[in-house]
Amino acid sequence: MAQLLVRNLPDDVKDRLRARAERHHRSVEAEAREILAAAVHVDPVLAWLDESAGLRAAHGGVDLPEAERSAARPVEPL
Repeated sequence: MAQLLVRNLPDDVKDRLRARAERHHRSVEAEAREILAAAVHVDPVLAWLDESAGLRAAHGGVDLPEAERSAARPVEPL
């Protein structure tokens, strides 16, 4: 496995990481691994939404015809 060294980590960040690790019953290293893995994980649904939003923006959006409206219908009592 690869190793990663993070230099110049502010003390408050390290303290919050330690507190978070304690809440999850993990070591600081294990908590940092979980955070990094979650940060780079690509959710397929979110990726699809981003891609479709980009396509809509690139092509000027979508024009839908206006729906025809009709008079409200009376509601029958139960």
